[in-house]
Amino acid sequence: MQTTTPQTDAQLAVTAARAGAAVVREMYGASLARFEKSAGDFATAADLAAERAILDVLRAARPDDAMTGEESGHIGARDAERRWLVDPLCGTLNYAVRTMLVGVNVALRVGSRTVAAATADPFGGEVLWTDGERSRLRNGDVDEELVPSPVSRLVDVNLDPPFPNAPEFRAADLFTAPGFAENFRPRVVSTTLAVAWVAAGRRAAYVTDGDLRDSVHFAAGIALCEAAGCVVTGIYGQPLHTGAGGLLVAADRPTHTTLLELVENLRRTSSNGR
Repeated sequence: MQTTTPQTDAQLAVTAARAGAAVVREMYGASLARFEKSAGDFATAADLAAERAILDVLRAARPDDAMTGEESGHIGARDAERRWLVDPLCGTLNYAVRTMLVGVNVALRVGSRTVAAATADPFGGEVLWTDGERSRLRNGDVDEELVPSPVSRLVDVNLDPPFPNAPEFRAADLFTAPGFAENFRPRVVSTTLAVAWVAAGRRAAYVTDGDLRDSVHFAAGIALCEAAGCVVTGIYGQPLHTGAGGLLVAADRPTHTTLLELVENLRRTSSNGR
């Protein structure tokens, strides 16, 4: 009798992310219903359909696990030890205006640690994934190790609200900060696919404000970067998830140090200007 070996959590994250990515590709370019969530924020029918596809995969394989979807909210016990965090279409506004810069994020948090995660690029056909120890890129059925690199000098900055650290820190101010243009080149991709790109060596760094604890948007990318060996802290160099401290992830220590200095200069300038 032939038996099927159950998927590991990391393999399941890849399978689920691919299921969501397939829906995102299939629905791209169609006239999609929009569902308003808050000022300037909305979901499309593709967000909802991709999330259903992901949750169906996860429920079938791990029926006892809790889940949090960006669109459907919490499923299962609030204090569950195992919780899947699902962002079915990160970059909804890009997608709605037919820009192929989006990501599909799936992460498993066990206790306080993310132990498996995957970020799928629906249009690039790639999945960046981690088992919590190493990070890899899967293209087709082939995996390769992710290697962070500062060589591109590209720094992606999230300009979307909220801005809990303003006026001392506004991500947009980095672009005009003395020293930024001498060291880096700004980018605004408007999807957390760019966080995963730091782990892959396609971005030198990524910066965002906000409280990212249990974030369906950022959990996968942070896990990928940590397992790949990136330098990952809050915007002031503090440990992650110690409040609304944002994220500063860099490919290497010198890049991280330079960005920290720029952020600190902005903070001093803001304080002196009051």
